[in-house]
This record gives sequence, C-alpha cells and structure tokens, in this order.
Amino acid sequence: MARILDEVSRTFSEYLLIPGLTTGEHQPRNVSTSAPLGRFKSGETSRLSLNTPFVTSSMQSVSGSDMAIALARLGGLSFIFCSQPIEQQKQMIHRVKTHKAGFVASDSNLRPDNTLRDAIALKKYTGHSTMPVTDDGSKNGKFLGIITDKDFWEFEDDLNAPVSDFMTERDNVVYGEFGITLHEANVLLQNQKKECLPILDNDGRLHSLVFKKDYVDHMNNPAELLDNKKRLVVGAGINTHDYKERVPVLMEEEVDAFCIDSSDGYSEYQKEAALWIRQQYGDTVVIGGGNVVNGDAFRYLAEQAKVDFVKVGIGGGSICITREQKGIGRGQASALMAVTAERDRYFKETGIYIPVCSDGGLANDTQIIIALAMGADFVMMGRYFAMTNESPTPRVSIGGRIYKPYWGEGSNRARNWQRYSLGEGDNSFKFEEGVDAYVPVVGSVKDVVDVTVTKLKSTMCNIGSLTLSEFAEKAVLTRISEQSFVEGGTSNVVSLDKDLPREV
Repeated sequence: MARILDEVSRTFSEYLLIPGLTTGEHQPRNVSTSAPLGRFKSGETSRLSLNTPFVTSSMQSVSGSDMAIALARLGGLSFIFCSQPIEQQKQMIHRVKTHKAGFVASDSNLRPDNTLRDAIALKKYTGHSTMPVTDDGSKNGKFLGIITDKDFWEFEDDLNAPVSDFMTERDNVVYGEFGITLHEANVLLQNQKKECLPILDNDGRLHSLVFKKDYVDHMNNPAELLDNKKRLVVGAGINTHDYKERVPVLMEEEVDAFCIDSSDGYSEYQKEAALWIRQQYGDTVVIGGGNVVNGDAFRYLAEQAKVDFVKVGIGGGSICITREQKGIGRGQASALMAVTAERDRYFKETGIYIPVCSDGGLANDTQIIIALAMGADFVMMGRYFAMTNESPTPRVSIGGRIYKPYWGEGSNRARNWQRYSLGEGDNSFKFEEGVDAYVPVVGSVKDVVDVTVTKLKSTMCNIGSLTLSEFAEKAVLTRISEQSFVEGGTSNVVSLDKDLPREV
C-alpha cells in the first residue's frame, strides 16, 4: 500500500517572513550575498563560491554565452545548455573564458596586405574595432602595428587599399613586454592615455592585449566572478548519456562547474556519471546533481554520488508540466525545507556541508528571498533570465509588446530526449514534460539582478542578518491564509498603473 505523507505540499507564496531586530550595522552596504557552490568540510571554505546566489537553468532559451558573460560579471554563474552538439557547447564556453581575462588573446587579427574591406568585414564578424596587424595574420604572429576604426573612413577611403597604409606602425605603438603585471599594464594605459596595450614577447610576437574598457568594466562590476586566471567563471550542463565524450572536450576549456541536467536525479545514472568525472578530474571541477524533492534523495547524491551541490525541485518551473504529465513532484517550499533539513543533519553527522540549490517555483523577487530564507544556498532560474536582453532567443512583437520565446527542455521544441530518457535506447519523444511559451522582455540582466539583490539585502537587514547563512538561521516564517495573501496587495484604492485607462 502506498505511503502518504501527512504534511501538505506547500509553495513559496504561502509564507511570509517575520522581521527580526535591525541594528546599526544592518545596512545593505555591509551585507554579503556570497554562497558556496562546492562541498566543504567544517572550518574550511568552498573551493568555488558565488558572489551573487543566482545561477541559470541549463536551457536552450536561457543559457547562451552572452548570458554567461553578463551574469558572471554580476557574481552569478550560468550553466551552458547541453542539448546541443559537444563542439558547439565548447565554443560557447570558450567565448566566455576568453571574453575578459585581463590579458586577452586577440581574435581580430590582420596581415599588412589585407584590405580595408577585410578589416571592415572582420570588425562586423567579431564586433571588435581594434585589430592588431601581424606578419601572418595570426594572434601570435610578429607584431607590425595596429589599426582601429578611427584610422579610416569607411565611406570615403579606398576599401581596396592595404591596411598597412592606415595602421599605426609598431614604432609608434605603446606596448608592454611579456611578464608585465595587469596592474602595471593598467598604469601604463593610464599614463599614456591609451585604450589598448599590446603585450609582446621577447621575439616581438603578439602575446595578448590589455584594454582600458576591461579595467572600467571591472570597477563597475566589483562582484564579478573570476577564476584564478582572472577569467570569468562558467558552468556547463551535462547529461548521463554522453558525458564520457562531452566532459573531456569541455574540460579542455577549463570549465569551472558541471550540473547534471535531469528532471529526476535520484538515480544510479547520476551516481555513475558523477563518480566517473570525479575519478577522471578529481576536485578540479565542481559537480552538481539533482533534481530531488526529499531527504533520502539528497542523502543518496551526497553519500553515493559524492556531488558538490544538490538541486531541489520537480515540476515547479513556469513551463514544466512534469507533475501534470506523470504525477511526480512536490510543492517547492516543502521540497526545499525537507532537503535543507537533511543537509543540516548530514553536516552535523559528518562535518561536510553540501550546498543546496532551489530550482524552479520562483515567480517573483519575494519568492527568491523566501527560498534563501528557507535555507537554499543559491537559486537556479529560467524564466527570470529568459526575459532579459541577454537570453539567446530573438525578440518578437505580440500585440504591441516585445516578447521572447521560452520553452522547456522537455518540450518537443528542445528535442532534449536525453534529459528524460530511461536509458532504453529509444531516442524519440513519447510525451512532453515542458511547454513552449513567450515571456515579456524586461531589460538587461544587470537591471533585473540589481533590483533583486537590492531587495534581498534590504530583507536580510530586516531580519538582522549580514550573510545568507545567518539569514537562513535567523529567519522566522509564518504561513498565510488566502485572505492574508489578498491583504498583502493593494486594496480599496484605484491603482494608477492598473485600473485607470491610459491616454493614447
């Protein structure tokens, strides 16, 4: 006979936080939103941590390289989707890793005999207006000079003329020698009032470039998440079918974290995949598993699969219909509280802390805050990021408003059979576990994350906490009634935004 749990399956919208004592030190500028991504022992720290506790879902309509770059600059992490050819996923990771590294390998290079037309075509292809000129047109060729779009007039100059007629020759270029520190390079840029500093080796070959704009970007994004080589941190989604082929290729790009992408992670398939990666690469990469909804599943992935973090949530995503189609899942709040309770028991027993990620069921900023208060170390989101400018889908106009398509990895559109296959060798879809939809465009990733983080820090101060772990420890939650939920919104007034007709 089936066993029935006594508790009701609950969602984030059924809870509110009770304020705690706010003291003089509880100000947003003193709050840290750092969160561990990898497992660690008591008294130690995680080998990889987020500066902002947000990661993207490993989805075609969410996690491209533009998204990964934008979110890493804000302190979060993207998991590049795996429902694509291995080489294509590798190229996305490569683009993130080479986007900003202080010392940037040049990917826009010309030979002196290339024409201005070639230079214009290269600029349009790469988006870079600064192009080194080397003897063979390679990124490490003999440096001869540099040309930018300020050196010629596209509609006035002869486009068939060689770039050697327009470039600034090496003797007139300020450059740094290989071995110079990034700080020294930036000082040289400042003193010489230059935008770009080529770095040359002892043989006069181009090694890399240092840009003023990268320094400015860094100062404007102090929370950006960087590896030990000062490159942006990026993750990759993987499945339990081709990981032996996919993982080694992605490791060539020094990817920082893997997330095993599955609607139900309580399986031997995940254990086998995680242990194989650990055997091959040790602790050089963080490995996440899931998704799960109860303590037994958490314990299995923590003890048997040795994963670094565990994702919680089945069927709670805005375009996920797993519960409707298969009858499995759990209210996200109930699932999260069950798993975090088991995480804390496991930590008390073993002294090993396994971070928990809440994935799905987050309809607004308030629910993100509630999830973190309930003990999630960080949250994974799809729709939240799909609505931004940086998501990889095209804009469409519907009824005068701008939208972007958004679809689930279990939809026919994604064709991600590997995420849902039971390993029986049949690669066809029998039914869908995700839908195809549209979401309104709301702005840039920076715009939406800045607002959410501001709200989060303000709430943490209301609770009397300065860190996320302290926030979860001090949080006191109360369940709310239907009328309490209604009371929390506007009532008995005319809303200028919603109720009055707009002027045309």
